[in-house]
Amino acid sequence: MTQETLLCTLQAEFGAALAGPDPAAPKRLLVDIDRARLPEIARRLIAEGGRYQVGVGTDDRARGAGFGIIHLFAFDRDGFAVAVCSSAPAEAPEFPSITPDIPAAGWTEREYRDLLGFRFPGHPKPKKLILADDWPDGIYPLRKDVPYNLVPPSAEDVAYELDEAPPGTTTVPVGPFHTSLHEPAHFAVYVDGETIKGCDYRGFMTHRGIEKLCQTQVSYNEIPFVAERICGICGSVHATAYAQAVEEAAGLPVPRRAEFIRVLMLELERIHSHLLWLGVAGHLIGFDTIFMHAWRVREPVMWLSERITGNRKTYGMVVLGGVRRDISPETAADIRSVLKTVETEVLGLKAAVLKDSSIHKRTKGVGHMPKAEAVLWGLLGPVARARGIDIDARRDHPYAAYDELAFDVPTADSCDVWGTVLVRLLEVFESVKIMRQALDKMPAGPILAEPLEALPAYRHGLSMVEAPRGESVHYVITGEENRPERWRVRAPTYNNLQGVPRMLLDNQFADFPIIVGSIDPCFSCTDRAVVVEQGTGRRRVLGRPELTALSRAGRM
Repeated sequence: MTQETLLCTLQAEFGAALAGPDPAAPKRLLVDIDRARLPEIARRLIAEGGRYQVGVGTDDRARGAGFGIIHLFAFDRDGFAVAVCSSAPAEAPEFPSITPDIPAAGWTEREYRDLLGFRFPGHPKPKKLILADDWPDGIYPLRKDVPYNLVPPSAEDVAYELDEAPPGTTTVPVGPFHTSLHEPAHFAVYVDGETIKGCDYRGFMTHRGIEKLCQTQVSYNEIPFVAERICGICGSVHATAYAQAVEEAAGLPVPRRAEFIRVLMLELERIHSHLLWLGVAGHLIGFDTIFMHAWRVREPVMWLSERITGNRKTYGMVVLGGVRRDISPETAADIRSVLKTVETEVLGLKAAVLKDSSIHKRTKGVGHMPKAEAVLWGLLGPVARARGIDIDARRDHPYAAYDELAFDVPTADSCDVWGTVLVRLLEVFESVKIMRQALDKMPAGPILAEPLEALPAYRHGLSMVEAPRGESVHYVITGEENRPERWRVRAPTYNNLQGVPRMLLDNQFADFPIIVGSIDPCFSCTDRAVVVEQGTGRRRVLGRPELTALSRAGRM
């Protein structure tokens, strides 16, 4: 199917309710729909093979257009994406919920309930998602008339209302700070004896409003350096995804050599991320030998990153129109040497993991979710591929130089934690293969495009980048003040976390850490937040009163 044939299908079914078909970019289709027909068109797109990605809420009141929501659908087999736009008057920002049909849209609608004050009649769980429990009613921070640095006064004795526990169960709190969680998050786990019968998740505790910040205080060319700080692992992923979205909206061509260098950085990131995860997974099941060996093998990759970019992480390589540093022949030889070592070492790790009966016992059948349900929840990356869902943005929606590179997309059909172990191990070898091809095929030439005088306003750009954890989506609507009118970031953990309660169901509580760990959760990139330490050089321990005072003063 092409976007043209899909458009004909939609026009025949929705008639006058559908307007503004706009193939603004190749492999993209933008349509407007009467908001009353949103659930119908969403169901039709899913029935035609679409996969729900995320929604983008907008405040268009300054242009007399009220509020808007854009639901994004990817057609992976056909290599294109559809943006379904709908609007509502400023005095009644109400859109019918699509969550009953598409559970993966649940958080999107709850997010805009919090941040823009939208209402979604029919949503099965219209609870707070993003905002703090004591955030005052009636203040929606993503609206244009709310200052980016607003800090409302705190309130006492306000707590999140948990879901009702299933009859006969006991609630076990995990988090917000817990030894098996590397970032703050709270799971209320409902257990019957040792068996998990339900779970409610409360996260977004480190939300810092990065989208709002970059729509109001930061310029286009500065955002890549902010974007790569969204996640401690996926720096190149978010910087590349943002840059590609702006480049698509502006029609800015990127030199081919720069696209190959972006591929090198993205695959280097995947290798060290998968090795990091393997070590953490070993630790979570009490197998620290795997932890130590995986991190030992990972270390030369980090050193190589430092030699290429000057940093082990937050590389600062990607900018609009290209990259900042070239790959010299000496660096290329260095990369090949490290790849050879890593490949040999990971072969040894793979053999050890495949033969180890204790790893099998702790992962096989654990966190099981059938493929059909995984599709329903919109799972992504290795978590989806471990459940037989053969999707990968590098192959399905090629970007950078992936259209010239041959690689396999490993999948498994065990639908459990073991499948995620297997898929990630195999993906390391595919990354090595991709990087070698990129070095062989990289053309000579410039690494940075000529800068544009000004970016046109109100153009839409969509970018999908396959992060180590799965597809990251960035959506940009260009603005008038040298910064985006709207920048939407959706990291893969955003989708995968929504499926965790289902993965936990009927498992033993002892397996909670490895089931949650199997999605390689990145709460910070899901929260789109960062912790900034303004060190003075002094070291001291802060007690609860001091931490509370700092928090209330808006300094944490």
